[in-house]
Amino acid sequence: MNDNFMKKSFFLILAAILVFSLYGCLKKSTPLTQDQVEQNQAQNINEEQKTSIPTWINGSSVISGQFADADVINLGDGKYRMYYSEEPETPGFSGRVYSAVSNDGINWTKENGIRMVWATFPSVIRTNDNKFRIYFQNQGVIKSAISSDGLSWQEERGTRIDATNPAGLALTKVASPTVIKLDDKYLMVYRGDLNQRYSADVPNNETELLLWATSVDGLTFEKQGIAFDSRNSEFKGLLDGPDLVQWDDGSIRLYFWSYRGVYHLNYQDGNFSKTASFDFSIDPSVPFPMNPPGDPTLIKISDEWFMYYGQHTKGIYYANLK
Repeated sequence: MNDNFMKKSFFLILAAILVFSLYGCLKKSTPLTQDQVEQNQAQNINEEQKTSIPTWINGSSVISGQFADADVINLGDGKYRMYYSEEPETPGFSGRVYSAVSNDGINWTKENGIRMVWATFPSVIRTNDNKFRIYFQNQGVIKSAISSDGLSWQEERGTRIDATNPAGLALTKVASPTVIKLDDKYLMVYRGDLNQRYSADVPNNETELLLWATSVDGLTFEKQGIAFDSRNSEFKGLLDGPDLVQWDDGSIRLYFWSYRGVYHLNYQDGNFSKTASFDFSIDPSVPFPMNPPGDPTLIKISDEWFMYYGQHTKGIYYANLK
């Protein structure tokens, strides 16, 4: 009796295992619906995107020598022009601005002549009447000039930005402007200098931070205050070389450099993001590199993003977003 019961139990368990196994096989072989297929494809794409975040890949020198502060504009017809300044260490320094042209963003041909003198940190835009306007630093303030061809410039009257500001900062000077034309206004970000060292362990004697202003005509600017502050443990009193650029998704990004390298933050509806994203450095492991990438400028050429940056006494280099 006991043996019969055990045999029956064994066969019942075996039958149950077979039923569950058969059910599992049938379930696995059930075709996926179209929605399930699309969902799986989307998950796979998301996983691939997580492992393929675009990275700035360093290139080589495009303008060699004691030059910096590049700014690049699209001339149309596949041509681009770079404006750049001589460095203060240049013999006979007089704040000269030069230009070069390129079809591919890598090979640049210097144009004859000098674009301007005593005009450092050039930032060039196209106006509504298809002229060129250049914003630049001169004697501690920001001025502008106008041109019909982008080569010969006529300085415009007045000062665009001086050191006074609504944040109550005792700035010694303003410098390094970047300007972008939005739908109904011009947006400018610029550097302001304080005559004080952030801390004893930093190389710079001054503290530099970023401020911003807006304008309806590109000439008269209303100062808005601090765009991004450097007085913290991350940036240690140094923010410089701002560059405003419209990104692929239509958003406005503000790139700049500090001791470690190049960062960016976002601008939307009158507000700058509170934190910055780290983008690029030649040696990010060193807190105070001897020659960090400085004064970045960005432009998209042939569907590829280029970042041009200065290397002190060496010239202007580029990196690509891959």
